[in-house]
Amino acid sequence: MVGKPNILLVNPACLDERITSEDARIVPIGLFYIAAQLLGKGFSTQILNLADTKTDPLETFKQTIKDSRPDIIGFSVTNPNRWNAIACAKAAKNSLPSTTIVFGGPAPTFMAEHLFEACPQIDYIVSGEGEISFLELSAFLQQNSNGEYPEEIPGLVFKKKILLVKTDPREPIHDLDTLVHPSRYFAYQHLAMSRGCPGKCTFCGSPKFWNDSKVRFHSPQWFADEIESLYQKGIAHFYISDDTFTKDKKQVLEVCRLLTEKKLDITWNAISRVDYIDADILQAMRKAGCIQISYGVESGSEQIRKILGKPIDEKKIIQAFSLTRSYGILPRAYFIYGSPDETIQTINESIELLKQIQPLSAIFYMLVIFPGTYLYRSAIRKGRLTDDIWHKKIEDLPWFEVDDQLDFPKVKSFGDALRQKFYSNLNSFTQTIDLIDKKELYPFHADFLSRLALTFSHGEYANNPHIKNQAATAKLLYKKALSYAPDARAFLGLAMIHQKSGQFKEAIELLEKGLKLWPGNPDLNICMGVSLMNTQNFEPALVYFERFKDSPGIKNYIRICNQQIAGK
Repeated sequence: MVGKPNILLVNPACLDERITSEDARIVPIGLFYIAAQLLGKGFSTQILNLADTKTDPLETFKQTIKDSRPDIIGFSVTNPNRWNAIACAKAAKNSLPSTTIVFGGPAPTFMAEHLFEACPQIDYIVSGEGEISFLELSAFLQQNSNGEYPEEIPGLVFKKKILLVKTDPREPIHDLDTLVHPSRYFAYQHLAMSRGCPGKCTFCGSPKFWNDSKVRFHSPQWFADEIESLYQKGIAHFYISDDTFTKDKKQVLEVCRLLTEKKLDITWNAISRVDYIDADILQAMRKAGCIQISYGVESGSEQIRKILGKPIDEKKIIQAFSLTRSYGILPRAYFIYGSPDETIQTINESIELLKQIQPLSAIFYMLVIFPGTYLYRSAIRKGRLTDDIWHKKIEDLPWFEVDDQLDFPKVKSFGDALRQKFYSNLNSFTQTIDLIDKKELYPFHADFLSRLALTFSHGEYANNPHIKNQAATAKLLYKKALSYAPDARAFLGLAMIHQKSGQFKEAIELLEKGLKLWPGNPDLNICMGVSLMNTQNFEPALVYFERFKDSPGIKNYIRICNQQIAGK
């Protein structure tokens, strides 16, 4: 290559179309890291997100490479998006025969041989942690154009004539702070402070992907600076995707201290384990902006939890959910169904645990297995499948397909039962919220309750037919929020409930209180204008609308008010 290569990094589209899953449409944080290292060394680099394109992903890719003519194309490949990656690789080689195709990510790490067979257009695979390997490979390709092979670069797989060569494994990056901040070049919401997981879940490939190394951390200062940098780019909510964010208590407390000191107006979600949480951590996280923690409960059956590599005592699970809720952080539960030895009895045990932990959000997953997980390796050893299964146009492999005791109708009924019980009991779960009585947390409690209320009045729970008494639940939660501290969302939510019931006088009284505290709040002003319109007070309503005349939809309200005033 002459000069530094032009590099395109691609997040392929999944095989099945996503309608509601935002996680499936985001660029993996690893691509941002790799791009940042390349940009930091002066390589021309761009990222193409085919998972979130409104047009045909393959056609979008073809047009992109036609315009940019990249020398190297790197794909972040998982099992669900591998077919689009393969199609794009073939299109790239057809259009630009000299371009170098590199696959990286979980799928290539765990089934390199299969992918080279399925897609001969692949030139290199980067195994595991990719920043340094991809950077060194790019530098090698810049310097070598005479058929040499990068056999000295660790972490690569490539073809040498007819042989498949695997170089030495790449040593984990011990000091993550030596990496260039991706936030220097990109804006994103999903981020991670650590790499690796202390758990040994049999359905998860994370430990194997990170080479079974111990959990490694960015320093609290590095991580807090990253969030501040992204906040300055206009991002106010973050998803911290560490496998176990609270693994190191000292690290977490220091991050929270730094974020609190920076006085950033942010909120964030995290993922943790019930055995890595305590009151000190929860209070610090709440003050630093955390509003939700997701926990992998997996099952109410002790036997199933052991099979899944989560041999956690039930009392710890119950305690963690109660404690998290008491600090005004929404506890979300992950449950898995369709596991080995799953029966209606073990599902009933999950339902009983569900009722005890009373999660305020829950996600129920059918167990699927992927290369890199213990369960997948176990099925391979027992002769239940081979990697050839991935020649089929499938995203994943449900466990029931390799288990003689399970089938789709049975497993589907398990999931239906869990979801039905969660949604039918959700209303009662909100009635027993008991928040810790600390005055310094009262404003956070008000915020927590009004956020939860919003999901029942206008959010994801509002129109769910399986949930009881949404409006009454929302009203109760909004009122409870205001019993702790003034909260703009609570004033607005209650006012809108009154509006919907035709109680415009009550709505106006609430909005007056809210506007005394937040006179510049656009939602409160617009809601006040609507309430005044409905009481035929068009002139004062117009005053509230005029303050935000450039907001979407306001021009119509202004027009109606002016017509009514002119017609008097």
